[in-house]
Amino acid sequence: MFTGLVQAVGTLRQTGARLVLDAPNAWTGEPFQHGESIAVNGVCLTLVDQSDGLAFDLSEETLERTTLGSLPAGAQVNLERALRMGDRLGGHIVQGHVDEVGKVTRIEKSGEGWVFGFQCSDGSAKFLADKGSVTVDGISLTVVQPNGSEFSVAVIPHTFSATNLSGLSVGDSVNLEFDVLAKHVDRLMSFRPQLD
Repeated sequence: MFTGLVQAVGTLRQTGARLVLDAPNAWTGEPFQHGESIAVNGVCLTLVDQSDGLAFDLSEETLERTTLGSLPAGAQVNLERALRMGDRLGGHIVQGHVDEVGKVTRIEKSGEGWVFGFQCSDGSAKFLADKGSVTVDGISLTVVQPNGSEFSVAVIPHTFSATNLSGLSVGDSVNLEFDVLAKHVDRLMSFRPQLD
């Protein structure tokens, strides 16, 4: 489990079924452990080797369902280590299970910050609530004014500079994970006619 608070931005060195990335030297804390979970652009991956960069094996499902299957070498990716008991939950509950790939629809300067617009599928629009949470490329963000399958988020300068958002352009693809509580409630409600 993660919080959606990006800890570092890494650079992809190798893509495909064996993903290898370089992480900044300053991203330390305790040493990495073989088999630990790390969110890469919001995708929960298992660290399998760290002898030369951080290496992860990607399944066909991950390659097809997330942007990790299409990002080129040199791309910047958001990184977060898994949450530990006792850590602060500063963002929201993020599983690292990407629901779908969305698109950037707008990027506008707004005062000292920015407003980003995104589009999701029509079927996922029901998970968007004004002032609710959404995860975009592993970043915990607050939904503003959802309109059908389109929604906006306000981005403060710190988030813009500490994540890969500064490198995005309109039309780019992003990983989207919707609020886990909303998804469970929706699933439970789908069984309601059978329970009545």
